[in-house]
Amino acid sequence: MRPNVPSDADPGHSPVTRDGVVPTPPAPPEAVAPLMRGISVLRRLTEADGVLSLSSLEKATGLARSTVDRITATLARMGYVRLDGRDAVLAPRLMELGNAYLASIRLPRLLDAHADALADELDESVSLAVADRDGVRFIHQATRRRAMSLSFRIGDLLPAERTAPGPLFATEWGPAEWARWRARREADPEGRGFPAVPPREGAYDDFEARTESAAARGWALDDQLIEPGLVAVSVPVRDPRTGRVACVASVVSHTSRHTTDSLRSVLLPRLRATVARMEQELAGAAREPAAPDGGSPPPSSPPPSSTSTSTPTPSALGGLAAWTGASKQELGREFIESLARGLTVVTSFGEGRADLTLTDVARTTGLARATARRALITLEHLGYVESSDRVFRLTPRVLGLGFPPLSMLPLPRIAAPHLAELSARVHESASLAVLTAGGDEVQYTARVATSRIMSVNITLGTRFPAYATSLGRVMLAGLLPEVSLPERLVPLTPRSVTDPVELLTVLERVRTDGYALVDGELEEGLRSIAVPVHDRDGRVTAAVNVAMHSSRRSVEQCVREILPELRATVHRIESELRVAGMFRRVAGV
Repeated sequence: MRPNVPSDADPGHSPVTRDGVVPTPPAPPEAVAPLMRGISVLRRLTEADGVLSLSSLEKATGLARSTVDRITATLARMGYVRLDGRDAVLAPRLMELGNAYLASIRLPRLLDAHADALADELDESVSLAVADRDGVRFIHQATRRRAMSLSFRIGDLLPAERTAPGPLFATEWGPAEWARWRARREADPEGRGFPAVPPREGAYDDFEARTESAAARGWALDDQLIEPGLVAVSVPVRDPRTGRVACVASVVSHTSRHTTDSLRSVLLPRLRATVARMEQELAGAAREPAAPDGGSPPPSSPPPSSTSTSTPTPSALGGLAAWTGASKQELGREFIESLARGLTVVTSFGEGRADLTLTDVARTTGLARATARRALITLEHLGYVESSDRVFRLTPRVLGLGFPPLSMLPLPRIAAPHLAELSARVHESASLAVLTAGGDEVQYTARVATSRIMSVNITLGTRFPAYATSLGRVMLAGLLPEVSLPERLVPLTPRSVTDPVELLTVLERVRTDGYALVDGELEEGLRSIAVPVHDRDGRVTAAVNVAMHSSRRSVEQCVREILPELRATVHRIESELRVAGMFRRVAGV
């Protein structure tokens, strides 16, 4: 089948400005200007890998500083941005926008296990990608741990012509899509608009020929188009309902491991077999009856920022309208209601809610129809929503709002700002730790120390016996009998519990109480209290503690004063961990 590739003389070529930029069409009169400005701030933060000073945001967006301040204050209130001194930092909760898209298309949920199994079988990286106009975005990555490994992130945008999936998507392009691609090629010959890949001129030269070849063969190769040494083979995964390409599965390797010939002879047959299983999975899902009442329940409204612990939660307030009203009352003109409401429209989509009418969006968010309509018009103008027959759906472009840098955050970096806030509130050291393999020791992976003459001196990577620490006990209590106690319990101080039966009794109490307090068992004079951290499945995966010298607080004061703050901190960490881990494995968990 020959792809629809028009000649250079075909009409529809988009105009290009003198500075090499394809102009954006003017915004419709109904567009919400504050929503457009807020998205512009999120895009600039994403391009800067998640961190920019407020003055740099002012320059990058061209907005007035007062406008930047109001936008970042609103985004901070939503939990999407953290204000750290003069910097704005993307926060993990922002990933709920990309999660809404990934949940709505269902592909990662249905296909990622097949991709992971193929990666294990081949010992190579395997990815799933979708088309975003004339670009390609990754929606799943199963990578191998090597000195030279695939480093693309979920949501990264690559030019179609420099990837193996690109020609497969281009087989379905019509004249308008080819015209858009040619306009972009002319405006940006080196591909500098795609920061995920190094600039390179001349990678476009044979794209049309490669598209024709992909249409004829049903698969495509990337022979070092992205960068020297990187090779890949791709096969389309087709939607059984339409026969169109739903996504593309790729196996990515290095020339030190595979040539293009071995990609075809060794990896392609196994990739095709996996794609056949993926298409069977999609066919089975297509036969499933639709979930009642639109699928999963509507998303919750944004919570107060972690620093506003006294503000009621949205559930207590009764929904988005009440939450935005309360936020406006507290922050005044610094809170932009139309921005908050517009971004919440994105989260109205999800699994079972891929195609929504205006009425569906208004009902799910609790917004007035007129407000929801203006938000949808704005999002469609910006390319984050598309519509057909009065039905709206999210586009892959939503992944460009913070998802790539945030998808790489490990648990210690998610926890770090919360530990800093905890330490500042209680004026003591706060730490995050995990159990080592076998459960014998705890290892510190994040820590915030106080500035005192006498302080707890522990560095990252430090290990201690799990049985003698508050961190270890809350994790052991949650994981027994999966992990076992050491055969020999060594007394570290006269207070150390070394009798196995007594220790098991202590751990049962810890499991019941939900916290552990250890007083002088690791080191005399050291008192600490810890709470477990649970992953999305409710499994204990880490722990947070506050440690101090015993002279500063009694045991009773620790339980009365420190424990509530500790639990609130862990709740915020777990909340962000649930969002961050919805479609990827969070490192350190």
